[in-house]
Amino acid sequence: MGTPTGKLPWWQLTLFGVGCTIGTGFFLGSSIAIRKSGLLVLVIFVLAAVATLFVYEALAQMTIQNPQKGSFRSYAKEAFGRWAGFGMGWIYWCSEILILGSTLTALGLFSRVWFPSWPLWVFTAIYAVLGLLVIILGSQGINKAENLFAMIKIAAVLMFIVVAVIALLRGRGNWDTVHSSAAWLNKGWMGAWKGLLYAFYAFGGIEVMGFMAMDLRDSKEAPKAGRFMLLGVTLLYVLSIGLALLFVSPEKVRSDQSSIIAALEAMGLPILVYVLNGVMIVAGFSILVASLYAVSTMLVTLAEDKDAPSWLAVTKGKRKMPLYALGINMLGLCVTIVLSLFLPKQIFEHITTAAGLVILYTWLFILASFLKLLRPKMGGWIRSMVAMALIITAVAGTLFEKGGRPGFWSSLLIICVIALITWFREHLLKKRGQTS
Repeated sequence: MGTPTGKLPWWQLTLFGVGCTIGTGFFLGSSIAIRKSGLLVLVIFVLAAVATLFVYEALAQMTIQNPQKGSFRSYAKEAFGRWAGFGMGWIYWCSEILILGSTLTALGLFSRVWFPSWPLWVFTAIYAVLGLLVIILGSQGINKAENLFAMIKIAAVLMFIVVAVIALLRGRGNWDTVHSSAAWLNKGWMGAWKGLLYAFYAFGGIEVMGFMAMDLRDSKEAPKAGRFMLLGVTLLYVLSIGLALLFVSPEKVRSDQSSIIAALEAMGLPILVYVLNGVMIVAGFSILVASLYAVSTMLVTLAEDKDAPSWLAVTKGKRKMPLYALGINMLGLCVTIVLSLFLPKQIFEHITTAAGLVILYTWLFILASFLKLLRPKMGGWIRSMVAMALIITAVAGTLFEKGGRPGFWSSLLIICVIALITWFREHLLKKRGQTS
């Protein structure tokens, strides 16, 4: 990871944001959102984008005022005390490690499309090692890799948009879908409510930009980088999903298949389907790299603040790599890979759903820290309240579907376990005479 260089232009942070945002949460999560919401998926994606923008702007404003290596964890500690920094750091680390396990599994499944006879664990091991190698390149190497991944993903989505438009100009597609009120409302607003969570998943990763923002030439450009990133990503999402639904109806979209792939199949373009599978591998791998960078940085800052064993912050070699922290992260990855391979599929899905929900709880804490530390004017306060309301609405939607409830209760279990550990630690520290 190295030390901050302060040489990063804002547009590279924008590309980095694209790299750590467009991933399986979009390619697969959007299909689940479509299944639940119908054409209203376009509305909920815009709502999720607005809330995400407000969360990022809150984080960016705190970065401008006080750049911190620990990003939102450091701000939580500053706002609410040592317990908040400890709890937030470990909650984020645990949830990201669980999500990384599912990401590796997804990468393995995508790769087996090309090599069906290879065992799944071989692919997960290969991608885990490759991800570690990219992390060893340091923050500049990670940024360059994410920029490359971002351009590949942008090019792929743009390719689909161009292909879809050409097909429409040739008389393909079904415009009746757009004009049908049933297509918009057959799932109802309750369906849109249930789908909102999966729209948020497509924007997951913006908190990782907070770690890389430390390297900006001018921290005041952090908000601009996020705005351009979210505007571009939202346009790509809405256009690609909207065009896809002109070729395949919401009812025919499968939750285990990207709507873009379904549309390409409907157009009769199997070669592009094959190519897009490769893009999905790139997308998943870039999310893997970004998340590994985030959890490694988080673990080091926890150690530096004595919220984790101090040896985790020890660096080695010319690049000053925190090898022990990386080792712990790889161990955590191995555990989640084993869980994903051997736990019943439904149980592991509940765990990863819970981890995704916990990330949204982290966003709520970012907003709370922003309100406490910066005490924004009315406009900033309203934006924060709107974002909080949308996030809470998305989370609450899981209670209205049978399949989502276990994930919700599991997310609360994760929070409660770490809260209990945090309370116990604070109790011990107070007995020793150490205060927050």
